[in-house]
Amino acid sequence: MSDLRTKAFRLWFKVSRAMTLGVRGVVEDEAGRVLLVRHTYTPGLHFPGGGVEAAEPAQTALQRELQEEAGVGVTAPPDLHNVYSNHASFRNDHVLLYRVRAWRPATAVDGGEIDEIVWIDASAPPQETSAGTVRRLNELYRGAAVSDFWRSASMTAVTVSST
Repeated sequence: MSDLRTKAFRLWFKVSRAMTLGVRGVVEDEAGRVLLVRHTYTPGLHFPGGGVEAAEPAQTALQRELQEEAGVGVTAPPDLHNVYSNHASFRNDHVLLYRVRAWRPATAVDGGEIDEIVWIDASAPPQETSAGTVRRLNELYRGAAVSDFWRSASMTAVTVSST
């Protein structure tokens, strides 16, 4: 049922909006680990985040999504890492990726969207980590060149290297 709901929601966004904007947060803990979530409606592990609502500032959307999905309360302005085109998902979709270093635990608002919250070693993400997330981890923690694209429609897989 949630898969059908997700498809309908995405179709509505494609038809009703000329552009979509999303935010994702790279939440780091004091041990240098990074928080990832497993959604109920899509495979893999991802940075927490979601869509920016009409008239909502991007950082407000990030704060809302981090609290809802992961129980993270942002306590200082996050750093904007990059703005990515995500045209493989929607024809005019963009994702703002923030690095969140100042936060505190907060009460998550479980709407049935998150299946699992995990803390990972950024240099050795689990195999099920999404390709776009692996690329961002490589940019942030392994010195890879920053891309302007979240993912490419021509890319079918990204391997996790051990170097």
